[in-house]
Amino acid sequence: MMIMPVRFESNPHTAESNRFQGRNPDSPEQQQAAAAREFAGLCDALESSGIQVVQFDDTAEPHTPDAIFPNNWVSFHADGRVVLYPMEAPNRRTERRQDIIDALSDTYRFQVSEIVDLSEHEENGHYLEGTGSLVLDRANRIAYACLSSRTHLDALGDFAQRMDYTVVAFDAVDRDGAPIYHTNVLMNVGEKLAVICDEAIRGDEQRHAVLRSLEETGHEVVSINYDQMDSFAGNMLELRNSSGNRVIAMSAQALRSLDEPQVAAIEANATVVSAPIDGIESSSGGSVRCMLAEIHLPKQDK
Repeated sequence: MMIMPVRFESNPHTAESNRFQGRNPDSPEQQQAAAAREFAGLCDALESSGIQVVQFDDTAEPHTPDAIFPNNWVSFHADGRVVLYPMEAPNRRTERRQDIIDALSDTYRFQVSEIVDLSEHEENGHYLEGTGSLVLDRANRIAYACLSSRTHLDALGDFAQRMDYTVVAFDAVDRDGAPIYHTNVLMNVGEKLAVICDEAIRGDEQRHAVLRSLEETGHEVVSINYDQMDSFAGNMLELRNSSGNRVIAMSAQALRSLDEPQVAAIEANATVVSAPIDGIESSSGGSVRCMLAEIHLPKQDK
């Protein structure tokens, strides 16, 4: 699922905790125009690779400058459950839209058995921003999470208990020692391959625990460095196309940052699909994975 931007721009309410954003000096109108073009290019690239894109339009009001990143407010699960998440920035909370969930059920015929609403944690100042805060190994039911102002243990524990996940929580920092705002900018976990900026994980004990968990679940690990993470090489997502083949989506900037052995390891696992979204990345500090809310819901019986 993807959300077409209507009033996209760098969100001042998220800038304090997201050091990846705010590098774009363009006006809001220019940022929106560029984002619309880049969004369309990414959709085309995904659909050309056999990925079905279920697309919804953002709404002009209320103003939701980050609505292009739906994975932060919702996740869809193979047992029919839909999880809604607590968001740090007040102007992101209105991204949660029941009409989208209804359309997935009524128009696209996906089965929604239950809505698990974690948003009440906002009342206590505790947040968990979807599959930005969580990198889910769905096959092994493991949730990787780096703790930050947007990822709190209380909400994380609630998710784990209600969704029956084991949590691997850790601290991760950028090269200046500032907490990394979302787990999905430093790592991706697919069926057989994981890409991770493990040097960002604080302390040998935590780093070894994460890598050990990945290795014990049979993942080949591709390590990336800080420069590559800053180019959003950690923010990729593995998908299955209409033929059942693995596809891994990332931005053109992310792909350019990888060296030949890294690209070879990724391409041995899945077909790489990339598109240039430099404007979106520099404005908002998010990339391709953030733009995709993968739909694992079962189809309704005919």
